[in-house]
Amino acid sequence: MRILAILLIASVCGISCSRSTDDFQPETIVALERGALDRWGKGDPQGFFDVMASDQTYFDPMTAKRIDGQDALKKYFAPFNGKIKIEKAEMIDPKVQRSGDLAVLTFNLVDYGAQVGDGPKTTARWNSTEVYQRLNGGWKIVHSHWSYVKPVLKEAGAN
Repeated sequence: MRILAILLIASVCGISCSRSTDDFQPETIVALERGALDRWGKGDPQGFFDVMASDQTYFDPMTAKRIDGQDALKKYFAPFNGKIKIEKAEMIDPKVQRSGDLAVLTFNLVDYGAQVGDGPKTTARWNSTEVYQRLNGGWKIVHSHWSYVKPVLKEAGAN
């Protein structure tokens, strides 16, 4: 009887006590984003292309409409290649929310000493939402949405 009880416990524990084979860590997503941001701050957008799906979608405050796919995004980013300089980027309160093969990363970003070409240095503050999907065993951005923190809005009719 004792052996039967041990086998029963072992059987139940094997089903309910086993560790998940899923090794997902939110830090993985955050690290991918930080790596891309570091390269962007040195004028290299390729860091983002390396972690984006080929059919990703993209919004930022300067786009008139959604940009679909890496080819279109590369054209949009082309004028900035080698011209972006950021002295320090601070990712604030990153949060990863996951459901299966999708993970949503949200954070605020402060770019200190941000400069385009020979333009003035500024501090840029962003809201970011990055949607990652597990594709072929790796995480890729399938959608990006960037907006300014507390943007200055023009009143209707103002020029």
